[in-house]
This record gives sequence, structure tokens and C-alpha cells, in this order.
Amino acid sequence: MNQITGWVEQAQIGNRFALNQLIDHFQNDIFRMVYYRIHNQADAEDVTQDIFIQVIKKIKTLKDRSRFKPWLYRIAINRIRDFFRKKRLLFFMGSNSDIEADNSLDNYITTSTEKDIFRKELKQLLKTLSKDLSKWEREVFLLRYIDDMDVKEIAITLKKNENTVKTHLYRSIKKFQKHHQLREFIKRGEHEI
Repeated sequence: MNQITGWVEQAQIGNRFALNQLIDHFQNDIFRMVYYRIHNQADAEDVTQDIFIQVIKKIKTLKDRSRFKPWLYRIAINRIRDFFRKKRLLFFMGSNSDIEADNSLDNYITTSTEKDIFRKELKQLLKTLSKDLSKWEREVFLLRYIDDMDVKEIAITLKKNENTVKTHLYRSIKKFQKHHQLREFIKRGEHEI
């Protein structure tokens, strides 16, 4: 039994220390995942907090402890979707004061070195290019390359079979490879960094 599975087992029987260990272990990864999709620090913090509240409430329902990570990421994806549904609802009801520009990510990135500038430009380029992807291609691509999940974990998280995940991943990669702008950017980055 690995450490995470042990923490899950202990958390399921009410051990607060084990639950805190799980939260501490995954908090930065989940925040990064949420922030990359929402692009607003305050909203990402709120959604991340809500995700872990759901984990606390529902951890006893997890049957296969070895699948904690995909289970957690599925909760995160659902909470992100809920966030955007609520935002659309507020917009249609005429309250768009909560809606921020997509480029709010730029407000939180410092560009003190050339490497930071390169990363900022790459994030913006990937954000632009990802608009060419279908919903599932984008989600699989982000889970694989931003959230560093393997194909099996993605399949469990999205409740899809591994071949479907591989197909979406393959299609997303092919679409990115077609973009001359991305290839040129990567070549330039290899020389600069």
C-alpha cells in the first residue's frame, strides 16, 4: 500500500491528520489545474477550496482507494464546470460584474527574466491555439500536459476508456503540430533557453 492510499484509508475512518496530509499533498496541483482553466486567482482559490470541501464530505464514499487521484480530479473538473455554469447564468441574468477578461492571467505572472517572458508567451499561445480543440480534446490535452496525468488516470477521471482518451490526445497533438506559429515559437525558445 502506498502512502496516499494509506492516507485515504485513515481519512475514511475519520483521521484528520491523514485528511490534512492528502489536502496538503494535492492542493498545489489542484489549484494549478483550476487556475489554468479559470484564469483568475481569487476565483481559482474559491473553487479549489470548494473542491476540498467536497473531498472531505465524500471521501467515505470512495470505494477503490487506489483511485483517489482520478476521483479527486473528477471532482475538480465538475466544480470547474459548475463555476462556468454559474458564471453564464449570472451573465444571462444581467449581472456580468463577476466576469473578468480572459487575459487576467497576465496580472499574476511576473516577467523578471527572459525565461519568464518565454513561459508567459507560451501560455498565451497555448491558450489561443487550444480554442481549435474540441471540448474533450482540450480537457485530455490539459490533463496530460498541464496536470501531468497519464492516460489511465485521465480515462478514470473522465470516465472514458483509454482508447478514447488516446484518440482525443492524438487529435489534439496533431492540431497543435499544424500550427506554424507554435513550431516557430518552440524553435525560437530552444535557442533562447
